[in-house]
Amino acid sequence: MKKKKDILFLCQFFYPEYISSATLPYDTAKALSQEGFSVGVLCGYPKEYNDSKNVLLKENHDGIEIRRLKYLQMKRSNFLGRLINYFSFTASVITRFFSIRNYKSIIVYSNPPILPMVATLASKVFGTKMIFVSYDIYPEIAIRTNMISESSVISKTMRFINRSLYKNVTKVVALSYDMKKFLISHRSQLNEKQIVVIPNWYEDRPNCDIESSYSNTIFENIKAKEKLVISYFGNMGTAQDINTLIDAMKIMKNDSDVSFIFAGHGNKLPFLKDVVQKEELKNVFIYDFLRGQDFQDALNISDVFVVSLDSGLTGLAVPSKTYSYLMAGKPIISIMSKYADISQDLINNEAGYSVEVGDVSSLITAINSIKNNQEKRILMGQNSRNLYKEKYTTEKSTSKYVEMMREVLEDK
Repeated sequence: MKKKKDILFLCQFFYPEYISSATLPYDTAKALSQEGFSVGVLCGYPKEYNDSKNVLLKENHDGIEIRRLKYLQMKRSNFLGRLINYFSFTASVITRFFSIRNYKSIIVYSNPPILPMVATLASKVFGTKMIFVSYDIYPEIAIRTNMISESSVISKTMRFINRSLYKNVTKVVALSYDMKKFLISHRSQLNEKQIVVIPNWYEDRPNCDIESSYSNTIFENIKAKEKLVISYFGNMGTAQDINTLIDAMKIMKNDSDVSFIFAGHGNKLPFLKDVVQKEELKNVFIYDFLRGQDFQDALNISDVFVVSLDSGLTGLAVPSKTYSYLMAGKPIISIMSKYADISQDLINNEAGYSVEVGDVSSLITAINSIKNNQEKRILMGQNSRNLYKEKYTTEKSTSKYVEMMREVLEDK
């Protein structure tokens, strides 16, 4: 009888794609492979988030056996397009279902939200141990952001998938303690020992060559280095609040000492662009999704970062860009509940400020406090960097996956 391999990763995005939904599973798989586990991946074929040409359908990279599946890929800018992608990719995975029997365990992610049903079925049919990584909690996050109604067919389908998933799962990875708290309260099939808190991370790139970063032609419109540069990077989607920041920018539109940078994607980006144009916000600069050295340069020229999560979503999601902000060693302003793990990190470590969604005056006060006190700005930045090194490096988080998988695979 053929010996089973240790771990199969089941995810829509993977190497060589450059978004966090691809780089995080890749970092995890690489760390596990380096620790001696036999690792395979079943993922989607790259399209939107990829620069590499002639990507192979099958390859061995960094000791990881990767099989990529082609599927129907629509634009992800609207809900229908994402829904078609979800079902199309899941259908492609089902065609390779019997290959899962060659693995002792499977690591599956919450995006796309219907994909875990394949892992659940594999656990029942093949006895495969299942580890579920909860990036977002469905259907609650979709309901609270008004993407679906609680009584909709999609909501009922997700709840059906959840009941079977949590009944058969071996371990659940929560990104934060507030997410673990939510799972314990709302998933009766789980016990506390099954939930492991492993935060996401960002690669350490302590490059702070400000002069070189300002020479980047992408940022040629931001020339006044004495200005306070406030930046928001990443997703501007349904789960993020940008209205509080927009309202603050309207009030500060004539403040010549402050510039705002946005770079990323999401369904709220067109609205942001429209407001900037109509309100003639001359101190606001919007760029496409940045990566590589361009993103590093953007981090370097920034003085303070903003991260947000809309009302009622604490514990349902964790903004992944936070970790790159901490790595860069700059103050951070969180626009979300003060009880969220991110906000508590900033408050307890004096690494920035926490502002409730809609509290525009407190946001402006926080910005002015950072702008007018260089000593505080430097100290908060140092605290951010120290917090990153203490909790959110690639090595620290991936080592927790290694520890967890050793426990899972040793448990007979």
